[in-house]
Amino acid sequence: MTTQPGVRRPQRADARRNFDALIAAAREAFAEHGTGASLEDIARRAGVGIGTLYRNFPTRQDLFDAVYLGELDALCRAADDVAGLAPWDALAAWLRRFVGYVATKRAIYEEINRDSEMVRGAREAMYAAFAPLLARAQESGAARRDVSTDDLLRLVSGLTAGGYVDEAQRERVLTVALDGVRAR
Repeated sequence: MTTQPGVRRPQRADARRNFDALIAAAREAFAEHGTGASLEDIARRAGVGIGTLYRNFPTRQDLFDAVYLGELDALCRAADDVAGLAPWDALAAWLRRFVGYVATKRAIYEEINRDSEMVRGAREAMYAAFAPLLARAQESGAARRDVSTDDLLRLVSGLTAGGYVDEAQRERVLTVALDGVRAR
């Protein structure tokens, strides 16, 4: 996964740092304030000028797409990061990371073209990264065999739609849902 063809991560080290800082700042700002977050605030959070933001992301849409793809890329890499854990632990750890991804995605969901080739490709990459974790958990007897990748991702996505009092409550709700996936 990479950002869309029109927005590329710069080659120079200082420019890459600015690019990465802008993505991180945008992710935070969109999560806090929605898609109407001020671009000036994003540049300030990143420690760069507004010109640097526009040089990297000529349009607000470019920034939305880059944040979305950056989060999805990290989510796909997380599947590799947890692959060495026990099957159930790998599945649960990745799903916890997925919860964080969904929170960011929800902030910009209305602004991305969900029917675009970019989003379709991103969705396919996410499913491809997650499917082996679920299959391994099922083969080990840790997860129910009647649950599909799509079932589980929709379940966890649904859990993130509601607001929670705090992170502890969100974790408890996720744990209850995962208990329903665990093989008996």
